[in-house]
Amino acid sequence: MSPLLLALGALAGGVGAALRYSADVAILRWWGPPWGVFVVNVVGSFALGILTGAAPSADLQLIIGGGLLGGFTTFSAVSVTTILLAEERRGRIAIVNVVGTFVLSLAAAAGGLALGAALAPGAG
Repeated sequence: MSPLLLALGALAGGVGAALRYSADVAILRWWGPPWGVFVVNVVGSFALGILTGAAPSADLQLIIGGGLLGGFTTFSAVSVTTILLAEERRGRIAIVNVVGTFVLSLAAAAGGLALGAALAPGAG
């Protein structure tokens, strides 16, 4: 991996993290926890599915997939939020958070893969 590619991936990761924070704050204003991180992870899974299905160059997959979308999505925040909800005796929401994030992120990734493959150059 070239130093330029590494730098672009790192920069994209920082942008993704800033986008995640901004989206989380905006969504939290309307719906409260845990919905900001929940939406971010489902949307990020869909976007990564599209990217992977479209199969762009390895460099773009690294920069956008590993960098931007890797910085945008976060499993650690799901884990911490779920524990905090459980500690607050909001067990139902904690279960919805962890199971819902997992199931909907898988469905979003599958849909994104299918869409990306359909949009890929030479598809259809």
